[in-house]
Amino acid sequence: MTDAVLSFAVVFLAFGTTVAWLSLGARRADPTSGQRLVAELRLAQFAALLLALAAAVPIGFALAHEGVPGAGLVVAIAAGCFAVAALVTTWEPVRALTALAAAWGAHAVAGLAHGAGLLPPEMVPRWYPAASATYDVLVAALCYLPVLRR
Repeated sequence: MTDAVLSFAVVFLAFGTTVAWLSLGARRADPTSGQRLVAELRLAQFAALLLALAAAVPIGFALAHEGVPGAGLVVAIAAGCFAVAALVTTWEPVRALTALAAAWGAHAVAGLAHGAGLLPPEMVPRWYPAASATYDVLVAALCYLPVLRR
C-alpha cells in the first residue's frame, strides 16, 4: 500500500467516524427538542461537505485520464454530487438528510459502475469501486439513521 493510499484511507476513516458520531448523537437526542434539530443540522452540513470531497476524487481521476472516453460523464456525475451538497445546506434537516442518503447511494452506484465497465474502469485503481461503494453506503445509512427515529 502506498503512502497516498494509506493517507486516503486514514482520512476517510476519520471522516466516516465523525459522521457516525454525529449521526448517533442526533439519533439519541429527543425528537421534540431543539438539540435534535441542531444535531441533525450539524450532521447534514458535515455529510454535505464530505460528499463534495468524495465527489472531487473521481474528478481527480478524470483529470488524470482526460483522454479516456467517458471522463466527461464522470465529471458530470461528480458535479451532480456537488450540486446536491450545496443545495442541502439550505434545507430543513430531515429533507437534507434524506437527500444526502440518496446522493451517497448514487455515488456508490457510480463507483460500482467503474467496476462493471459502465464507466471507464481504467480511470480508477482496482480497489476503488468496492471501497468507494462500501463507504458510500455506510455514510448513506448514517445520514438516514436519525430520520428513522422521527
